[in-house]
Amino acid sequence: MKQKDFIFIIVVLIVFSPFFWSADLYEGYKTFNGNHGMIMAFVKFAILATLGEVIGLRIKTGNFNQKGFGILPRAIVWGFLGLTIKLAFVIFATGTPNFLAYIGLDKAGEVMKGDFNSTKLLVAFCISATMNLIYAPVMMTFHKITDTHILDNGGTLTGFLRPIKFKEIFVKLDWGVQWNFVFKKTIPFFWIPAHTVTFLLPVDWQVLFAALLGIMLGVFLAIAAQLGQKK
Repeated sequence: MKQKDFIFIIVVLIVFSPFFWSADLYEGYKTFNGNHGMIMAFVKFAILATLGEVIGLRIKTGNFNQKGFGILPRAIVWGFLGLTIKLAFVIFATGTPNFLAYIGLDKAGEVMKGDFNSTKLLVAFCISATMNLIYAPVMMTFHKITDTHILDNGGTLTGFLRPIKFKEIFVKLDWGVQWNFVFKKTIPFFWIPAHTVTFLLPVDWQVLFAALLGIMLGVFLAIAAQLGQKK
């Protein structure tokens, strides 16, 4: 671990530690989060998921930033994706229990409001599985497209605002890595179990925990990039 790593850790601790030792700040966060869930979803993912990409870049290149990486455009993309993730949480946390009740698991929605038990774990797993099998591949592919767009335009905000060449980028994506690693390995072996835990948490904490998991996504992106380079 180098000096810049210690500095990075210290800066992160300075930024986030007030929420742990200040009761007033923490209560203010809970109130604002409860009243403005979509705004906070944007903020959480813009900060935490981008932080994950920065850590991923450090793993990949040895640096927390470099020319063309585009931290600000990435934060904007993650903020937007945070809105869609919050939307997916609401849709699947509501729709999946209704479907389970439809096929015979009575009161699947009500069990999620009660104490932990095996049925609640099963429902949380089903919510996570349906969300990650239906929504996650689309989100991950969109993120890869925007990531490529940012890099192709030098990581600048001006370049980011240019029209995205979806067709050209889609064709050029490394589908071997996207399918064999991102989809086949991270979704069943990490994201479905991790989001099962997410849906067992209180609603106000779910998006925050998901955003914290975005740090792991940064690591996965770094690994995927390295796998692509080895081909």
